[in-house]
Amino acid sequence: MKTMRRVQLASILLLALPLPAQTLATPRDGTHDFDFNIGTWHTHIRRVTDPFSPSSPSIELNGTVTVKPVWNGKAQLEQIEASGPNGHWEGMTLFLYNPESHEWSQTFANNKMGAPGTPNIGFFANGRVELYGQDTFKGKFILVRAVWSDISSEGHHYAESYSNDAGRTWHLSFTAELTRQDPATVTAPPPFPEPTGDTDSAHAFDWDLGTWKIHMDRLVHPLTGSITWIHMDGTTINKPFWNGRGNLAEVEADGPNGHLELLALRLYNPATQEWTTSFATAG
Repeated sequence: MKTMRRVQLASILLLALPLPAQTLATPRDGTHDFDFNIGTWHTHIRRVTDPFSPSSPSIELNGTVTVKPVWNGKAQLEQIEASGPNGHWEGMTLFLYNPESHEWSQTFANNKMGAPGTPNIGFFANGRVELYGQDTFKGKFILVRAVWSDISSEGHHYAESYSNDAGRTWHLSFTAELTRQDPATVTAPPPFPEPTGDTDSAHAFDWDLGTWKIHMDRLVHPLTGSITWIHMDGTTINKPFWNGRGNLAEVEADGPNGHLELLALRLYNPATQEWTTSFATAG
């Protein structure tokens, strides 16, 4: 089980990176910084096979990106469907805003990963968004920079770069040109083939989809011998994506300690036929 907390793990890493200038004394409210991203888009993707090799070939894909607000506007779910020379590809991104640090996080997974990667974190400044994170490439530690630029009501440019020298130099790894589309004109992509093997595992959480009343009991001080419990009641709304191989649940509940808002992301890993669950809370 993974946890995506509103204060992200990459905060220590960001101290060493050249983030855009921002006045710390009066941080801006960035709640709506990613509103430009909401909608349906045609995407043209170019992915460099090996960003650190000057002679590396690249792969081009075309497809559709759909971005919808979730969690009462505190997050966005992006779904990507694209096709290229290697066939059909699916991706998803969960964007979360942290009102305490005034930063956004970008957590990505594709249909083969089965679990979200390490988030990129940053904010909007000077007409563009810059988020930074860390990853591995061919077994080596790298830094990642994600930039949204040329933002308008009808399109924007996304670029992702890698650094293997602590941010001194950056190598372009992925670009996407997004142009707004009318959802009514979008041609549905071919359905992604069911995973081989135990297909029942890929639909193991179909029973949990929909809207539910929820009653929760939480032990106040676990591992201490305490027997004090808090009881909460509320609602869960769970919606699928990737034909049910992923789902996103929004939970709201109330109890003696106040209001709770929670987001739960589940992803299926076709290689291991296992599921992962990641959580974020609103405070």
